[in-house]
Order: sequence, then C-alpha cells, then structure tokens
Amino acid sequence: MEEKRKNTPNQIALPLVLCIGLAGGVFIGTSFNTQKPSRDVGKDVQKLREVLTYIDTKYVDDIKTDKLVDESITHLLSKLDPHSVYIPASDRTLANEELRGNFDGIGVEFNIFQDTIVVITALSGGPSEALGIRSGDRIIKVDGENVAGIGITTQDVMRLLKGPRGSEVLVTIHRNGEKNPIDFKIIRDKIPQYSIDVSYMVDKEIGYIKLSRFSATTYEEFLSALNKLKDQGMQKLVLDLQGNGGGYMSMAIDMADEFLSADKKIVYTDGKDKRLNTNASSTSRGSFETGDLIILVNEGTASASEILAGALQDNDRALIVGRRTFGKGLVQNPFDLSDGSELRLTISRYYTPSGRSIQKPYDDEDAYSLDIIERYKKGEFFHADSIKFNDSLRYKTLNGRTVYGGGGIMPDYFVPLDTTMNSHYLNALYSSLSIYEFAFNYAQENKEALESKGFEHFRTRFKVTDKMVNDLVAIGQRNKVKPDYDDLKKNRKIFEVHIKAQIARRLWGNEGLFPIINETNEIFLQSLRLFERIPELNRVAM
Repeated sequence: MEEKRKNTPNQIALPLVLCIGLAGGVFIGTSFNTQKPSRDVGKDVQKLREVLTYIDTKYVDDIKTDKLVDESITHLLSKLDPHSVYIPASDRTLANEELRGNFDGIGVEFNIFQDTIVVITALSGGPSEALGIRSGDRIIKVDGENVAGIGITTQDVMRLLKGPRGSEVLVTIHRNGEKNPIDFKIIRDKIPQYSIDVSYMVDKEIGYIKLSRFSATTYEEFLSALNKLKDQGMQKLVLDLQGNGGGYMSMAIDMADEFLSADKKIVYTDGKDKRLNTNASSTSRGSFETGDLIILVNEGTASASEILAGALQDNDRALIVGRRTFGKGLVQNPFDLSDGSELRLTISRYYTPSGRSIQKPYDDEDAYSLDIIERYKKGEFFHADSIKFNDSLRYKTLNGRTVYGGGGIMPDYFVPLDTTMNSHYLNALYSSLSIYEFAFNYAQENKEALESKGFEHFRTRFKVTDKMVNDLVAIGQRNKVKPDYDDLKKNRKIFEVHIKAQIARRLWGNEGLFPIINETNEIFLQSLRLFERIPELNRVAM
C-alpha cells in the first residue's frame, strides 16, 4: 500500500523544508550486542535501577516505568549526536520497511479524494491486483466499518489496511458502473518498494536513473536499470541523487564498484570498536567503468548518497553537479534490545578516498537542525561563493583537484536554486491533493484516446487547455484552496508542465512522469550541457 502524496516531485517543495528532520542512517551490518558492559557502566546501570525502583514503589502517583525508560533513552541519545536513535518495539517494523525494500499490506496506491479512499493503482504482483481491484475503485468499508465521509486520514488508512503477511482484511468497494458494493477478502502479502524511481533514455546517447534511497534491493535494481539503458544504446549516464537521504552503505559501495576500475578506494570508517570498521575498495567487476558519468546532488542528498558521490568525485570518475549536500558522515549500526526494540547507535565516521570526513558540525543541536534554513538565508542556494570552507580541511582527488571536508560534498559544477520554479499556489494544490484528483479524473475519462497514441505523442503534442486549468482551480476551491490568479498567470507554464506530468503518471507511471517533470529540474537541465566538461576530470592538476 502506498499513499500518493509522498511522490510529489521535490522541485516544487519549498526550499526551507527540503531536509529538516533528515535522520536516515548508514547501516554497515548486523547487530553486535554480545559485549558485556564495563564495570563503570555497571555502576551507572545499578544507579538507574535504584531510581526506577523508588519511582515504582514510593512515588506519589502511578507511573508506567516502561514509558519513562523509553523517554529517558531517547533523551540520553539526543546528547550524543543527531543520528543515534531509539526505536520502540511497536515502531520497529515501520521504521525498517523502507530499508528492507518491502512491507506487508494489500498492495494498492491510494489517495483520499472528497473524503473517500480512492484506489489509484493496484500494485503489480500484489494481492489486490490478483483479486481484480481496479484503478478508480472507492473503498467505503474496511472489515464492515464505514470509512467514507468520516474525515479519514492517511494514517487511518495505513492502520486499517497494513498488517502482517497472511492476515485477512475485508474491503468493501464501490465501483463505477456497478449497482451494488463489492466485497473483497484480501490476504495481505509482501509488497515491494522500489528505490529506483525511473530509468529512461533522454536521447540516443544519454541515460537517466533516479535513485530515491539505498535499500536492501537497490544494487539489484540498479544493475537491471543500467543494463536496460545499455541495451538501448546508452553511452553517457546521469545518476540523480537529489533528495536521496541514504540507507545501506553496502549498497553505495556496490554501486560505486560498477563505475570504478579495480583497486580504487571507495570509503573507509573509523570508530571505537575496530571490528565494525570497514575499508572498501573496488573490485575487477564493473559494468560502466568508462562511460561519461554525471551525478546530480542537492541539499537533500545525504548519508549513503554522499558516500557514492564522494567516492566518484575523489577518484575523478564523475562530474558532480548541483548544490552542496547535507553533510552526514556518521555511521549507525542497529543493536537488538531484549524487549524487541532497537538501538541505532553511531559507531564510527566514514571517510571518502581522499581522507575527508563530510560530517558537518553537530556540537550545537539547534544549529544542526536549522542548518539547511541558514544555508538558504545566507544565500548558499543561489551563490556558490557564499560557501566558506576551512583551508585546513583541504584534500586532493586522485588527479590533484581540490576538494573539502567538514560539511557535505561540494559539487564540481554549482547550479543555483531557480526560484522562478516555485509557486505557492501550486504547492497548495499539491498538498491538498487537488492536482492528483484532477489528473486522476482526466486520465480516467480520456484513457483510451491518450493511450492509443502512445507516450511519445503525448509528450511532444499534448497541450494543457484553459478548461483543464479552470477545472483544476475548481477542484482546488472544493478542497478549500483559495485561487491565486496572479500566481497562476505568472507561473502558467509551470502549472502546465505539472498538470501534464501528473496525467502522464496516471497513464504511464514514473516513465511518463519524469521525462516531463524534469523540464522544471534546473540541475538536470544544466547537467545535459556539461558532458563536454568530463575530460577535465582526467587532467592531472599541477
């Protein structure tokens, strides 16, 4: 099950909220929780046990000590670094779903339109597709309980429809053209989540891959996408890591290996427990070691994404294009706790091949959480020279180019944020789901005619009309979005691109969405003009 809102392209998001709260870990292996506490730690544990005993037996009010312990652990970890976290047993499954690359559910992508759950797509290979649930079906009851017209939220839907594999849920659907509701008994199953949003050929030579996370299935997905594009004649590749918050470090290492010839450093880690340290280098394998390569990054690119970008930059293998990355160079390892909860503890720092740590300072907790906002206010999103690096953190790439540590990966070619691509009115239409509702309805009504001509005809010939825009405005009004005609007039072309892109997504999936929406992606557009800069990477600096 997948809720549509999270697929909103990050190009329209307000820049101040691109990375706030980013805390994705870089995991390097399984838990090592057999180590006995030292004598000093034992004394500390005894003190806490005494305090909890007094609270439980003597405190004036009844207190749930388990909740008190959970809160105490969370507070304790907050004093270490921004990325060490405690996950209660009840939240652990949800927390690990994106990294596993799958989850348990009924297998539908949905939206809530007019206070009703609408099936956007029955996910391929899922139980709902197998039962014949269709796009456009409206879910009106779950296990006999009415869910339409009651102010249901996305969280409510997830709670009702997700569940362990093998469990059963009764879903009652209203289908257009059917007089009576239809009941479906759905056995929940594993539903795959993909880390590659899309891969397609931009032209006869240039391929494009958009990677959203580094999960357990990322490397396998990447090889499949890469081979598909190579079969279509790809000689140059744009790998888009914008907004990719990271995940498994091993996946970043495996991907880097595909681009690097043998015996090139990729990443190493250094921490207190030497058993957990890694020192990764490339092997003799590699399916794209010589083709021209550009990596797209921005302030939302973090963690494992920075490992990959840093390794390719330090080895002069790829041109990094965009804006400075987030700056997360801390490695977390998961440790199982006795009650089923999980501790994700920072156990080391990682370093790029040149020896630089790209972790930004975190001694000031408030400054760390507001870093992206401060970058925006100081003009870093717009002017490369507003970024100040410490000369003591200067390093050299394999061919002698200067790079810096101490706070993210600075791209080889800076692309400023294009504020003309921002529309507050369009953002409101997205956040209210109005644009999705319009695109869904339009695609349903015109599906046969549009699909018969094919995507390429749609991409090059389809025009958004005044009536379509007016219909979108009307849906927005119904969803309590006040029209802003000045904004609409000023940003008319941007509205047309997004309307067209969302219709394409309804008909052709992400393969329809991204070739159109990338027309508003300034970093992507600039990268297509920069392949002529690739030879500069191979020149040894003097």
